[in-house]
Amino acid sequence: HHHFRILRAAKNRFGSTNEIGLFEMRDHGLIEVANPSEILLSERHEGISGSAIVCSMEGTRPLMVEIQALVSRSSFGYPQRVATGIDPKRLSIIIAVLEKRGGYDLSSEDIFINVVGGLRLDEPSVDLGVGLAIVSSFLNRALDFKTVAIGEIGLGGEVRPVNQIERRVAEARNLGFERCLIARSNLKGWKRPKDMEVVGVGGVEAAVELALTD
Repeated sequence: HHHFRILRAAKNRFGSTNEIGLFEMRDHGLIEVANPSEILLSERHEGISGSAIVCSMEGTRPLMVEIQALVSRSSFGYPQRVATGIDPKRLSIIIAVLEKRGGYDLSSEDIFINVVGGLRLDEPSVDLGVGLAIVSSFLNRALDFKTVAIGEIGLGGEVRPVNQIERRVAEARNLGFERCLIARSNLKGWKRPKDMEVVGVGGVEAAVELALTD
């Protein structure tokens, strides 16, 4: 039911099973998407709250993906937690951290998360983007349109480093993003691009302050 089709290898004797192929369904069949990140971000709208950009690694391929969040007051006694494209248990952890460490009262809010394009993201590097999207929707304030968030959220509210940070930042730079929020410890050991602002953050609150627009 999605516009794009993802081809995965469940078993591969001669290579990694983490690689994916992204195809677009057209009238005459499946057509390969040469630049998946650009296509997945093509329908973004500036100034909309609840939208964050993350960079997920699918095998050796970095993919820039939009995370959408909708936070609204619950009409029933038990608020809904609905996740499409990420692990619902991971979403529950992120919400708990935002409540405990960030001071956001989400206990009576319905929270809906969607990964645009029908992708499923299983790695923890998208945590920071999910958290920022939730806060953005809750406060009804848009995130900076040219900012990418990459990092795992720990139970203490800290932003933890992820692997292959150079490739992720390079992909964001190639697509025209101007700032990348990453874990502070991810700044060590590599040469950052001079024409892009790469900011190390220690916790979720610092990332929120940097990412939200006025």
